[in-house]
Amino acid sequence: MVAANPEKVAEIQAGNDKLINWFTGQVMKASRGKANPKQVGDLLRGKL
Repeated sequence: MVAANPEKVAEIQAGNDKLINWFTGQVMKASRGKANPKQVGDLLRGKL
């Protein structure tokens, strides 16, 4: 997910934190709603 969207990662690193929600949504879609959205968001914040 992250590697496939480097332009969105650059925007997050520039300060657009709302895109983390977009990535969380993409993970939720890929997991068919089985992932925990809070944990996904926390992991993304830590990674980015």
